[in-house]
Amino acid sequence: MRVPLTNRSTPEDWPELSWDAWSDTAATLHLWTQVVGKIRLVQTPWINHSWHVPLYLTARGFTTSPVAFGGRTAELSFDLFAHQLDIQVSDGQQRRVSLRDKSVASFYHEVLDSLEQLGLPCEIHKVPSEIADAIPFDEDHDHHHYDPEYANRFLRALLQIYRVFTEFRAGFTGKVSPVHFFWGSFDLAVTRFTGRAAPTHPGGVPNFPDWVAAEAYSHEVSSAGFWPGGGGIDFPAFYSYAYPAPEGFPEQTIEPADAYWSSELGEYVLPYDSVREAGSPDDYLLDFLEATYTLAADTGAWPRAELERPPGGFNPTG
Repeated sequence: MRVPLTNRSTPEDWPELSWDAWSDTAATLHLWTQVVGKIRLVQTPWINHSWHVPLYLTARGFTTSPVAFGGRTAELSFDLFAHQLDIQVSDGQQRRVSLRDKSVASFYHEVLDSLEQLGLPCEIHKVPSEIADAIPFDEDHDHHHYDPEYANRFLRALLQIYRVFTEFRAGFTGKVSPVHFFWGSFDLAVTRFTGRAAPTHPGGVPNFPDWVAAEAYSHEVSSAGFWPGGGGIDFPAFYSYAYPAPEGFPEQTIEPADAYWSSELGEYVLPYDSVREAGSPDDYLLDFLEATYTLAADTGAWPRAELERPPGGFNPTG
């Protein structure tokens, strides 16, 4: 159930993000986030559905949030305005890695060497996750493009999406994920759960253990997110799916009119440009999020009365 938006955007707030214009930069940035994300992965206790893995948005980029290294704590943050990776340590030490045209191999060595210099040695699995025919980080000299303008546009788009996803998340009192950025698939996502167990996920994702997929989808979900492009689509887009997909969920006509079912992806898709160019981008995106969730919940017989709260149903100021 929709919660009234507390903040609204205009179309001018949503940057143009042509995939053709920055796909090479996106591929490089994707792999850089994997290097940093895997540091968080190996240093953090396992949390259900791999919630210890994602990065989180900041006003300037992405962060690992505080990561423990024994009795010390570090935080690694991408700054997509200053175009640098900042490594901050709880004892006051810090290091900085510049973001510019450089290979994934160079970035990998700079980051791991910086941690070593700070007395925070770390070893990560060098093969990128969820990418077919992936090149190990320390051998990857193919990906080296970095366009600061488009990296910043990507961030500014994600911040608009984060705000709307957070409003959508607020209408659910059942188990729901944070709005977080998965570096494996390079997408911002939010997931609602029924609380009921799901059939074992079949896995089959490249460079992604089947048992991790099974744990991630241990319970029924309705999940929505945003991709900048790639992975079967050549444009930035929102997606929504249900696992397991109930009978009657796929191939329906839904609002808004530009949304459609992708048989190839097994998901509903809404182009980013449709949202960006709408008179009210927030409402247009919320229509998609609500329509796909409602379809999943109704065809899947979710106990909606127990999981949703009405708009204005909670007023902390009383």
